[in-house]
Amino acid sequence: MSNLEKLLSPSHLKNIWLSNRMVMAPLTRSRATAQHIPTPIMAAYYGERATAGLIITEGTSPSANGVGYPRIPGIYNDEQIATWKVATDAVHENGGKIFMQLMHTGRVSHPENMSDEAKILAPSAIAPATTKMYVDGKGDLEIPQPTAMTIKDIATVTAEYVQAAKNAIKAGFDGVEVHSANGYLLDQFINPQSNERTDNYGGSVENRSRLTLEVTKAIIKAIGAEHVGIRLSPNGAMNDVGPFDDQEETYKYIATELEKLGLAYIHLVNHGSMGAPALPESLRAFFRKTFSGTLILSGGYDALSAEKDLNDDLGDLIAFGRPFIANPDLPTRFKEDAELNEPNSDTFYTPGKEGYIDYPRLHKVQS
Repeated sequence: MSNLEKLLSPSHLKNIWLSNRMVMAPLTRSRATAQHIPTPIMAAYYGERATAGLIITEGTSPSANGVGYPRIPGIYNDEQIATWKVATDAVHENGGKIFMQLMHTGRVSHPENMSDEAKILAPSAIAPATTKMYVDGKGDLEIPQPTAMTIKDIATVTAEYVQAAKNAIKAGFDGVEVHSANGYLLDQFINPQSNERTDNYGGSVENRSRLTLEVTKAIIKAIGAEHVGIRLSPNGAMNDVGPFDDQEETYKYIATELEKLGLAYIHLVNHGSMGAPALPESLRAFFRKTFSGTLILSGGYDALSAEKDLNDDLGDLIAFGRPFIANPDLPTRFKEDAELNEPNSDTFYTPGKEGYIDYPRLHKVQS
């Protein structure tokens, strides 16, 4: 397709070469075991999507306290490292690049999805009022009040993120994405709706941003800035947090501080396509002006809107979510202007192969 020259052209993240400017967005699919161990079908799923310029995995917990949902993967024990290595090998054998998204769900959790010794942690003891949590065999349950984190807890979770990043590199990942968006733990600290602390991690813009920046700095120190990205959702509404009064000041501060760190990319989420408040143009423009690294944009893109925003220099890479669920060969379909498979939403989070690795490819894979 001649009018997608920019989208399908090569790019890079620091010194990591990308075959095109298409990113497979992180997508929770719940195909790990009940013990949060990656499965063989996950390796197949990521491997057959390796024609994306960059794959960012589903949210993967850095600790037993952060798993939240049923059957999401972790990266905090040896078995998880070994089984994730099968997936990264599959991606690399097919010529792709893959970052792991590190996601601690914080208060968005339920004890029945966690091991017995785990606990639900959050910046403050405030349960999400409008969000429920699915538990296998029991359906949607009320989320209990979380435990407000102590300073010791904060230090522990930072260390867990660092170890998880090291584990990801050991498992063969090209880097990690720090998930500080969508109402999960780091975003819970940023947002005053979920953070009522009165210590150095609450109150002011600087204090509420502190944990996100400390975690990012610590991971950079451990694995190198070229292997680290971050996801942010300014103005987003998800998991019982939403827009807040000083959000523009907050995210301009975060953008300015992230620029000092030299990380590989910032991934900005626009929730507007989901019916939530859209990413303010003023903030997107500020990130573009302030951050000299790669800017990834996501939120409801199709091929033509992606090409337009790239040509208008609004971002460097474009992330696609649901189209990659149903189209493992999405870049090829865009190139050939082929019809897209439609995703089956009934199988987004169900266990097994159906709706996961059974979507048809445009061309038969040569063995």
